[in-house]
Amino acid sequence: MPERINAVKTTFFGKGAIRMLGPELKKTGISRALVITDRFLYENGLCAKAAEALSDAGIEFAVYYDVKPNPSVYVVNECIAAARAIDAGALIALGGGSAIDTAKAVSIVIENGGRVEQYEGVDKSSRPGMPVVAINTTAGTGSECTSFYIVTDPERHSKMAMTDSNCMVAIAVNDIDFMMSMPPKLTAATGMDALTHSIEALFSKNASPVTDKDAIWAIEVICRYLPQAVRNGSDEKARTMMAYAENVAGMAFSNAGLGMVHAMAHALGGHYNLPHGVCNAVLLPHVLRFDAGHSCYDDRFKLLAKAMGLEYYNRSASEAVVDAVCAMNSQIGISPSLAMLEGVDPSDFKALTALAMHDTCMSTNLYQVSAEDVSEVYKAAYNGI
Repeated sequence: MPERINAVKTTFFGKGAIRMLGPELKKTGISRALVITDRFLYENGLCAKAAEALSDAGIEFAVYYDVKPNPSVYVVNECIAAARAIDAGALIALGGGSAIDTAKAVSIVIENGGRVEQYEGVDKSSRPGMPVVAINTTAGTGSECTSFYIVTDPERHSKMAMTDSNCMVAIAVNDIDFMMSMPPKLTAATGMDALTHSIEALFSKNASPVTDKDAIWAIEVICRYLPQAVRNGSDEKARTMMAYAENVAGMAFSNAGLGMVHAMAHALGGHYNLPHGVCNAVLLPHVLRFDAGHSCYDDRFKLLAKAMGLEYYNRSASEAVVDAVCAMNSQIGISPSLAMLEGVDPSDFKALTALAMHDTCMSTNLYQVSAEDVSEVYKAAYNGI
């Protein structure tokens, strides 16, 4: 069956890669841009460092610095207004998934019209979005290289998942100088997000040799370097390898799709405003334990165990994988159960299950799950068993 491979046109990697952005931007002919970031990055000097690249390219710009985790429709609408006010020709996202996803949403609405809520689902836009430059500051979401973006709908208390090749970033910068200040908790959460991306890509019903290659490499690297990056944030080798791994994981899931973990995490994070990476990390071993009960995953678990460097002897590959993921969570400080996350209430699981079942990510889950299946996994993750 023919397949389309989504990829970013230009990506710069490595320490000091930001220096390559100015000359690249000069080629575009863009004269005005809106920088989309958060207050922390605006105040800690990284925004000023990124602004130098724009100035070097002769680009006038304004800055919107009120992006928050799990960006909402309200933030997207504010950025749309700000971009239109300066007649921006491009959007410069500085940050992790929150800033980059916001920029993608803004780019689609500006070029296609309507409201961002209209683009929930798969390939809902008809035209490419406004050019987006992503200066990535985390090693996890992969948003700088994917055809996905997520926006929180405050009316429904849920996340809207959009998959759209028209939202692809034009230029991506992965400069570890912009990642060294990530605190351990953020490093852990975003790293587990990247691991979940690669595992779900490997387990997706749309997995292919191309996506398997990327997913397996990313898993190998994350399992080796994430604990090091959490333990010592100034470890340049660990930061560099995590930057490569999250990007490769992003390419894998952008083309293969995700699954049950992300569908459940979107519902959970949107309802309680919890960090996306933490939701994925807590849910991941429980979804894997559920998957282990279905033979369609047997070969996938063997590939995953090998990528994780596991030997399992008198137990199954799936048992070894689940134990290893739980151990990784414990090692890097991830909560062992949903019960330990602020506000999570089992009485909400019915509503969360309904949201997860309709999430775009569920469409590429290899096994067709039922609402009862999802509800039981939520309960298991809450109890931590």
